[in-house]
Amino acid sequence: MAVRFGTDGVRGVANRDLTPEVALAIGRAAVRAFGSGRVVVGRDTRRSGPMLESAVAAGIAAEGADAVLVGVVPTPAVALAAAHHGVAGVMISASHNPFGDNGIKLFAPGGLKLDDAEQSRVEDAIAEFLAPGPHPGPEGAAVGSVSADPDALDRYGRSVADAIEGRTLQGLHVVLDCANGSDSEVAPRVLAELGARVDVLADRPDGTNINLDCGSTHPEALAEAVVRLGADVGVAFDGDADRVLAIDHLGRVVDGDQIMALCATDLRDRGRLAHDTVVVTVMSNLGFRHAMAAEGITVVETKVGDRYVLEAMAAGGFSLGGEQSGHVVFGDLCTTGDGLLTAVMFLDLVRRAGAPLASLAEAAMTRLPQVLVNVRLEGPVPDVAARVADEVAAAEAELGDDGRVLLRPSGTEPVVRVMVEAPTEEVAGRVARSLADAVAAHCAAAGPG
Repeated sequence: MAVRFGTDGVRGVANRDLTPEVALAIGRAAVRAFGSGRVVVGRDTRRSGPMLESAVAAGIAAEGADAVLVGVVPTPAVALAAAHHGVAGVMISASHNPFGDNGIKLFAPGGLKLDDAEQSRVEDAIAEFLAPGPHPGPEGAAVGSVSADPDALDRYGRSVADAIEGRTLQGLHVVLDCANGSDSEVAPRVLAELGARVDVLADRPDGTNINLDCGSTHPEALAEAVVRLGADVGVAFDGDADRVLAIDHLGRVVDGDQIMALCATDLRDRGRLAHDTVVVTVMSNLGFRHAMAAEGITVVETKVGDRYVLEAMAAGGFSLGGEQSGHVVFGDLCTTGDGLLTAVMFLDLVRRAGAPLASLAEAAMTRLPQVLVNVRLEGPVPDVAARVADEVAAAEAELGDDGRVLLRPSGTEPVVRVMVEAPTEEVAGRVARSLADAVAAHCAAAGPG
């Protein structure tokens, strides 16, 4: 079988798509591709995690490297441990997916996301190890070992707390939704140690309840709890805790764009926004771009995926980037998106501002209504954008500077995503539906390419 990495690793149904055999091959491939003598391995709270962890560790040892198990940790803790040891890293998680799914993300030595060349080397090595036939490895004393690093989670927690340079969160009442995932232990502890009053939801993982009606993809219970408890802020992580969304005291969602807008202006005001620039994907709201332009902050745009954000940040020497979904990267402090670090950074901002998150978020940017319509095709159709270029041009002319159109064919299924932003929900919906109809009609007439 062919194993291909998406923008964030391999993902599928555990023990069907992502089997122990595949995990073992990925473990071997990580050593072969990076030449790493040690590999850090972490996981989230899914029931299939220990099974896949054992297989990955066996693959690493079978190639003569040492597997260092850090247990249940957030994805950024694996990146930190890889950077700490100067080695590659593996995170076993399917992020916000249901518990029956799982996934494997790789970090290159130093805790960095893979570039295209590294990804190709890994995929080629996986294919080799999954091919029929013997795959001999080292023997005797040359076989690798498997050991634990029990301090990795504490080391990660300290690094997050240190990010606000001795300040505290004293006086803030925060409700956390840990998604029954990787942040269930460390996030409440770090915020409490920083002086916040903390109430916690979804911090009792049982292997099957990760992301179940909780976390950043289901913030309804958190919003209700924030209002009911009279808290200042709610914070919702996803299953592997590499992203975060916030809830203001009125129960309203504050998304990744708003968090980045707040942090960008705060860092700029403190002389810590490198080149006065922030990196986002094409999905970030037009209101974010307008807000940054008004502040004199440059916006660099990438394809969807935090991997591409990280590449652009590294290439330009930029210190802040992220996605609307809540992946935020503080390039001076970490090598990947970090939900807990982001939460601590914007909670510190709220405390220093001495104003409610609701008013800060409203002042930071005005979010334009955004409508997304998925058009499912019968099969791959080439040059979709060219086929509806006239309709897109007409829509863009109608919207002018007050709106935006984005056509994005899916990389994994025969779907074209039509996204429209406009001053009102009614206009955004009307234009999106019209363009979706045009895509469907043109592609149906053309047939599969």
